[in-house]
Amino acid sequence: MILQSFINYFSKANAAYISAYRNHINEHEFEVKVEYLAAPEITNKVLILVDPMLATGKSLELSYQAIIKNGTPSKVIIAALIASEEGLAYLTKILPNADIYIAALDPQLDENSYIVPGLGDAGDLCFGKKL
Repeated sequence: MILQSFINYFSKANAAYISAYRNHINEHEFEVKVEYLAAPEITNKVLILVDPMLATGKSLELSYQAIIKNGTPSKVIIAALIASEEGLAYLTKILPNADIYIAALDPQLDENSYIVPGLGDAGDLCFGKKL
């Protein structure tokens, strides 16, 4: 898991956990839900938001909005393994002062807002089918 890799590298850092997922309204529409947040105070600390797949950018935006209720970070860094050009552009507009690092940039999203070629709904389903 990408979070564990960051914790291994930044061994003295505090970690937070945010549950964000796609709640499908119908076959092609969804809303992002943030249902759980466990986070320390972040005032004047560097905040690193880690997401394996940055598709639309909405999950990271809503996660950021949830976590800043615990303070204002001195710096925001976003790290993702795969991003879409659309999601990257969206986050650059929403969080213009954030440093964004990605390993791979895919050109587009499909009609379901999945990264193309990407990994489909792998981020949402890596722990099994939603109940």
